[in-house]
Amino acid sequence: MRFLLSCTLFFVYSAAFAVELTGTSSQGGLLFGQAEPGSKVSLDNTGVAISPDGHFVIGFGRDETGTRELQVVSTAGDVFEKSITIQKSHYEIERVDGLPPSTVTPDPAATARIREEARMVATARQHRDNSPHYTKGFIWPAKGRISGVYGSQRILNGEPRRPHFGLDIAAPTGTEVHAPADGLITLTHPDMYYSGGTIILDHGQGLSSTFLHLSKILVEGGEFVKQGDLIGLIGATGRASGPHLDWRMNWLDRRVDPQPLLPPIQ
Repeated sequence: MRFLLSCTLFFVYSAAFAVELTGTSSQGGLLFGQAEPGSKVSLDNTGVAISPDGHFVIGFGRDETGTRELQVVSTAGDVFEKSITIQKSHYEIERVDGLPPSTVTPDPAATARIREEARMVATARQHRDNSPHYTKGFIWPAKGRISGVYGSQRILNGEPRRPHFGLDIAAPTGTEVHAPADGLITLTHPDMYYSGGTIILDHGQGLSSTFLHLSKILVEGGEFVKQGDLIGLIGATGRASGPHLDWRMNWLDRRVDPQPLLPPIQ
């Protein structure tokens, strides 16, 4: 697997049974695993999807703490066990001003719309494909300036709000957005209340990307895209103070950071 990551881990249980882990065990991090085909994987006694050729992925949320117990059992019954201690991450404070007041504190009349859109997003993220479409690694989905990072505490129009869970790439409206990795389009929406033009791209095994504030969507739900395919155009739709791409990633219900997966900006 070709990932640019902040650290690499490699563990061997025995000469006959090896498990490779690459990635980060920090808050917001992802670990990508390779085990013997046919193995079974669990995290804290909950099953983890594994492909026929032995690829799997696990992730850690922004505020997750403590230790997680990873277990891999081979077809021969050999057991690999590893206690993974989640490392604390440092988060910045970001101030965003100039947002329409109605998007910072929604009118009560918008509540039903917001709830319905949240349900749509949750449904799209329930899609499960056992194939690891992420194994070729990730590329930058757009060219531009990094204007926001994962995990930062947001102060919107002077009011403390929820942390920011994405990587913001500022660029002019109409800048192309490309698929950072292979996957299935599980949701498109032209104008969600908060996120505006929105795409969800499933990379397999519960790992998905979401692209927000798009001015135009160039794919349809159910379409399979390859890394580098054009999927949309940057905009300033939804709750945005200017044109940019907000790229978010999830592993199951955990929001994770896409930036450590990327090569240096060219």
